[in-house]
Amino acid sequence: MAVAVLAGGIGVLGYATHLLRRSELQTIDARFSIRGTNKTPSDIVFVQISPTAEKELADRGLDARSPLPRRYDAEVVEHLRRAGAKAIAMDMEFTERTNEAEDDDLVEAVSNAHGKVVLATVTVFTKPLGGTTIFGGEPLLHEIGARPAEVRLTLDSDGAVRRFAREYSGLESFPVVAAEVMTGRKIDASTFEHGTLPIDFVGPPETFASISYAKVMRGEFPADLFREKLAIVGAASPILQDLHATATTGSVTMPGPEIWANATETLLKGVPLRNAPDWLNILTILVIGIVVPLGSMRLRQWRSLLDALALAVVFTIAVQVAFNSGRIVTFVYPLLALAVGTLGTLAVLYVGETIERARVHDLFSRFVPADVVDQVVASAGGNLRLGAVERDCTVLFSDLRGFTSFSEKLAAPRVIEVVNCYLNEMTEAILAAGGTLVSYMGDGIMAVFGAPLEQDDHADRALRAATEMIESRLDAFNAWIADNGHEHEFVMGVGINSGPVMAGNIGSEQRVEYTALGDTTNTASRLEGMTKGSGHMLFVADSTRERLKAPPDGLVLVGELEVRGRIEPVPVWTIAQVKSG
Repeated sequence: MAVAVLAGGIGVLGYATHLLRRSELQTIDARFSIRGTNKTPSDIVFVQISPTAEKELADRGLDARSPLPRRYDAEVVEHLRRAGAKAIAMDMEFTERTNEAEDDDLVEAVSNAHGKVVLATVTVFTKPLGGTTIFGGEPLLHEIGARPAEVRLTLDSDGAVRRFAREYSGLESFPVVAAEVMTGRKIDASTFEHGTLPIDFVGPPETFASISYAKVMRGEFPADLFREKLAIVGAASPILQDLHATATTGSVTMPGPEIWANATETLLKGVPLRNAPDWLNILTILVIGIVVPLGSMRLRQWRSLLDALALAVVFTIAVQVAFNSGRIVTFVYPLLALAVGTLGTLAVLYVGETIERARVHDLFSRFVPADVVDQVVASAGGNLRLGAVERDCTVLFSDLRGFTSFSEKLAAPRVIEVVNCYLNEMTEAILAAGGTLVSYMGDGIMAVFGAPLEQDDHADRALRAATEMIESRLDAFNAWIADNGHEHEFVMGVGINSGPVMAGNIGSEQRVEYTALGDTTNTASRLEGMTKGSGHMLFVADSTRERLKAPPDGLVLVGELEVRGRIEPVPVWTIAQVKSG
């Protein structure tokens, strides 16, 4: 939960502070690239003042120097009007006077267009509250029916153009005025989100239909090329320095007039591309950020990582689908939240698993041979709690006879010392044979062979441990008893049985123990108890004898004995050379 909150919080904070703004913008460029080029709009034509146009003018002996004579502009406007253009947007500056006769020609051509002409201006030539100095001022513009428009570009932090504004300093922007002239309707301010709109670029540069400025000036174009269309006239020459990076240009640039063509087409199409609302972006960040941390409560490390990768792929596809459908959903910040959530989850799982692995290591080091502990932990894999598994094993029970009456004569510390000496001797024998010490029950011992690690020779190991416990370890213990001034010789009982058991960790959250449960365990315990008064210290069930890979010499049948809980008598064996009880 903490990782989920942290991941969502970092993602939302990054989004609110525009921490990765440039990266986010680059993903928008990638989305345009993946979407590809849309159908070329049929309602806008770009009249280019390009190097080609300048060469055409020069080849005819005309003045091709920038700025071009205004009589040329007048002829272009006149030809466009006669060709039936619905709107003529001139992305050119007409704020300074030039040749009086040519200026008048241009004013007259604009006047003849009867309100179809949009004229560009920039802030430096714009008066406060939307006033302008085009053609000397607003009175003349109003008289001839021309509309001024701001051509200042809106640049993102990386210098690229991806948005356009509704207005600057009270003067509507070039695409807004052009769209209003084309449709005859006012573009409402509510159309713009926070004052700007994303440009729905049709494609890379040269996507719009275009024609040379020189050809239009001479009237050399198809008769229906401009009918009922918007003609945007402007520079496409590097020397005129009106080339800019956009969301679809990559390593190249797009002429300013073509950017306006894309922006105007965005309005004419009803603004088909919009930014997703902030609430949706924040919700997306939070959901993406918490999925992996919350999902990891039931998953392993590798599964959490796979789920994170799958979620990233699905989210990427969804973002692109949303973009193709007209919504720009934030991309970088949800992935940031996903990355934080995934890394935090993996870190928590790793630390948790490390702690659990150490706990299991400590748990098993108490009753598994030291050289086997690492194998036990490794074999557990992701299931460090060692859930119950059914395993064919041999279970051993042992008990020290007469200890209760012996201990009644001793002080409590001395009793513990004696028990510890006995258990230490027997434990060493069990561990030396590769057994797993399951529990101590006073002076009694339970051990299992073949779990948690599988052992093909578990029966042989158990019998070997039992023989050593009775033959040598018991002698060592009795010698220690004599050396400490006690005239008492102990005997013991050992019962061994083989078969299927359920082996695994059991217990509560506060205490967990490893054990082996089942009828095999119950029978082994009862065989150990049956040695009392039998004259034998060792009883070996027939199930164990059958599993011996190297039966020892002297293995003899005691008889078929009735065992409590068993319907049929159990053949019981012992080893003749093992001393009797």
